[in-house]
Amino acid sequence: MISVEGLKVEFGVKPLFADVNFVINPRDRIALVGKNGAGKSTMLKILCGQQAPTAGNVVVPNGCTIGYLPQVMNLQDNTTVREEAQKAFAHIADLKAHVEQLERQLSERTDYESEEYMQLVERYTTEHERYLMMGADRREGELERTLFGLGYQYTDLERWSGEFSGGWRMRIELAKILLQKPDVLLLDEPTNHLDIESIQWLEQFLATSSSAVVLVSHDRAFINNVTNRTLEISCGRVIDYHVKYDEYVTLRKERREQQLRAYENQQKEIADMKAFIERFRYQATKAVQVQQKVKQLAKIVPIEVDEVDNAAMHLKFPPCLRSGDYPVICEEVKKEYNHLVFDHVNLTIKRGEKVAFVGKNGEGKSTLVKCIMDEIPFEGSLKVGHNIQIGYFAQNQAQLLDESLTVFQTIDNVAKGDVRLRINDILGAFMFGGENADKKVKVLSGGERSRLAMIKLLLEPVNLLILDEPTNHLDMASKDVLKEAIRAFDGTAIIVSHDREFLDGLVTKVYEFGGGRVREHLGGIYDFLRERKIQELNQLGTQASQTSQTSRETKEKSPIPESPKNNYAAHKEQQRRIAKAEKAVKASEQKIEQMENRLKELDQLMMIPENAADMTLVTEYTTTKRAMDEEVERWGQLSEELEGLTN
Repeated sequence: MISVEGLKVEFGVKPLFADVNFVINPRDRIALVGKNGAGKSTMLKILCGQQAPTAGNVVVPNGCTIGYLPQVMNLQDNTTVREEAQKAFAHIADLKAHVEQLERQLSERTDYESEEYMQLVERYTTEHERYLMMGADRREGELERTLFGLGYQYTDLERWSGEFSGGWRMRIELAKILLQKPDVLLLDEPTNHLDIESIQWLEQFLATSSSAVVLVSHDRAFINNVTNRTLEISCGRVIDYHVKYDEYVTLRKERREQQLRAYENQQKEIADMKAFIERFRYQATKAVQVQQKVKQLAKIVPIEVDEVDNAAMHLKFPPCLRSGDYPVICEEVKKEYNHLVFDHVNLTIKRGEKVAFVGKNGEGKSTLVKCIMDEIPFEGSLKVGHNIQIGYFAQNQAQLLDESLTVFQTIDNVAKGDVRLRINDILGAFMFGGENADKKVKVLSGGERSRLAMIKLLLEPVNLLILDEPTNHLDMASKDVLKEAIRAFDGTAIIVSHDREFLDGLVTKVYEFGGGRVREHLGGIYDFLRERKIQELNQLGTQASQTSQTSRETKEKSPIPESPKNNYAAHKEQQRRIAKAEKAVKASEQKIEQMENRLKELDQLMMIPENAADMTLVTEYTTTKRAMDEEVERWGQLSEELEGLTN
């Protein structure tokens, strides 16, 4: 279908890759693998024609269509979700207009026996059949099924796309590409912004699609479930393995071991030949044998051993001034656009804590981060502590880089003081050493841009680190190094992530976003998962919906109890329960009122300058606030029980 012949790409002296040859066949499912910066995204851009190679050719047959989902793209905010997705059918609308034009021409002509008329009929028939084969009559149904599969609800389709988070808007772009049904799908990290249900739906879609697929992803399970062939880009070469990713990992290890054994045997053979030649070079009786050895040595083709790229990224957060004891305190924080994002958010993050924000896309994790950064307005009280210096890594941080600059210039423009003398050392630690420092930002991969944006973040000392999906474009090795750096960071960290392996052993508190609320869970990420009885962070919404569905089904199936009015004993027992529930609700309300009054008193006391450093007051305030939050939740449960009894 697509043939790649002698491909070479170079940005400096050393080629990114060279002498690349492979063919993409119909229904191929190819995983394109390699370390960040190896050239995966560049290869996809060349395949779709967005970038020209230094040498070689990419042969695409006439009529072959290609759909490309990049890591980074400009998103539209001036349409509804449905209207934006309908742009996928623009080519069908053009074809429909062409068919209608041909139909008008046929109706206007009367030379039914002429050759031109017959040619027009044939052209109309061909185009009309093509229009019908595109499923034009079924496109609205397909549009809705695709958007539903990617996690949208029916009520979301008429909302403005700008109301959604970046991850949800990227899903619209993915839906548009899938709806176009191209012959070849090129997907660059499609799972970065998907939850588990959408990933599973995409797996099924690709399994039944007639399109060939070339996929870049760091999601190992997704790659194994989708692909049947692996192309590895490593050290400037492309090696083709006609197996799934797991089998490729095994074969690559076996291949290198075989190469090493063969290389060692060949080196021993060469050494023996050279020793024989040196020993008998000047003996006339051995002249014939020496000449034979010389000829044999000249004919030997050196065995090449695949290089293993063991370069690693080393992060070190610079020291910073000590922050206040409570970097972030939220009290009754609320945020809504045309819909409620969250309400009654109450949380306190202490100095040195490392906490996780988890939940499904669109539940408000990044929104609360923006509230903390004071980037958007909100209701309620949100206090950033004394002497706080924030380092913020946003989801779109890599997009904010100036593409016209080189890597070195990007860092040189923000470096200050003695740091300017160590720019090359810093770039080398982030795998931008040597000529890589002279690369333009516009040619960097998504992973490389993320690393460069991370360097900018680390150049100035901070004591509050806020990372919004920092691992989206990092490979496994880079994730591990970043994790160790955050673990060693002596400041406070807020991490927004779906990656449970990254969060494991890193955070000591989890804030769960969902249903307009933010709930605190003490302990690590696996403690939280056990508490919620789920396996994946992305199952949070699923579990909630299943619980709700089960509850509805139970209510529907449960028989209606008989009225107790004719049974005196049952009636008295019901009245006793109601009285007990009313008493519990009243007692809870009194407790809440007492704690509210005490919080007001403490608030007034802490506003007095001489009490600013009194930690006893701060501790009592925090303890009382947490106790009141728990009591409010208990009051809600008691009120529901009372309502159930009275109904």
